[in-house]
Amino acid sequence: MHVVLVEPEIPPNTGNVARTCAATGAVLHLVEPLGFSLADRYLKRAGMDYWQQVQWAVHASWEDLAETLALDARRLHLFTGRGGERFDRVRYGPEDVLVFGRESTGLPEAILAAYPQCWRRIPMRPGIRSLNLSNAVAVAVFQAWGQLGYPGGAY
Repeated sequence: MHVVLVEPEIPPNTGNVARTCAATGAVLHLVEPLGFSLADRYLKRAGMDYWQQVQWAVHASWEDLAETLALDARRLHLFTGRGGERFDRVRYGPEDVLVFGRESTGLPEAILAAYPQCWRRIPMRPGIRSLNLSNAVAVAVFQAWGQLGYPGGAY
């Protein structure tokens, strides 16, 4: 499974996502520009000693990521507060790509427009704009990982 953060802005969120990836074996992809330095002490503190246990990569752009992963809409899940299919009603596969946007603005319009059939939403009470990025990633990754039978996990 792959987790993609497109232009993340807050180091502790990315560190927490790295921890989720370490716990599940998901590969973490960061799409630039990043709102922080990867040497940032807050990023490292949030991920603690987990960074060594995470397979991760930085991509210069969405196009670079798409080429590297040979993105296919059948494997792509774009998480957005704008709507789409409920994330818990989707069947996930082991090579699926779960994509999340910036903390302040979500996914860029161009990405959403290119894959409208891939929108996923996490339900929540009316009037709540969104979950914290690292919480949304954890909810989605564990839903997918659970469907896959917790591969490699000691559940």
